[in-house]
Amino acid sequence: MTSHIPSQDASQDASQEASQDASQDILASLAAVIESRKAANGGDPSASYVARLLHKGPDAFLKKIGEEATEVVMAAKDADHGGDKALLVGEVADLWFHTMIALAHYGLSPADVIAELQRRVGTSGIEEKALRKVLAREIHETHDGCEGPEGISKGISK
Repeated sequence: MTSHIPSQDASQDASQEASQDASQDILASLAAVIESRKAANGGDPSASYVARLLHKGPDAFLKKIGEEATEVVMAAKDADHGGDKALLVGEVADLWFHTMIALAHYGLSPADVIAELQRRVGTSGIEEKALRKVLAREIHETHDGCEGPEGISKGISK
C-alpha cells in the first residue's frame, strides 16, 4: 500500500524544495562541524563539547541520546497538556544533535538517514513492520542451533 500525497501547485512545490534544501544544508553543515571535532581531525576534548563526547566514547554519547529521548517524551507529554511546544522542538533538536554525534562516530551522516527515509516514502509502515518480523524469523530459523558466533557467521548448524 502506498501513501497518498496530495498534489500541490508549482509555487508550493518550489517552496517545499527550498525548505528541504535548507534543512539538508543545515544538517550537512552541522555534520561537518561534528566531523571536525573528531580526534583524527584535531578535535580538542578540553575545548569542545562534541570532541569531549567523542573522546569519552560511545557510552558517553549513547547515554546522552537516552537522556535526550526521555526529555523529548516529557516535553511531548507537557505539550499534550498545554505546555510550550517550543520546548518540544528544543528537546528534539538536542536529540537530533546527539544522534548526529553517534552517526559521525560510526562513519555515517545525516545524508544516510535522509536516503533511508526517502527509500521508505510510499511504503506502508504496517507492511514494512510485518516484513521485518518475517525476515527476523527467517534469520532466527536459519541460525537456530548454531554453535556460537562462529556457527552463525559460517551458517553451520549442529
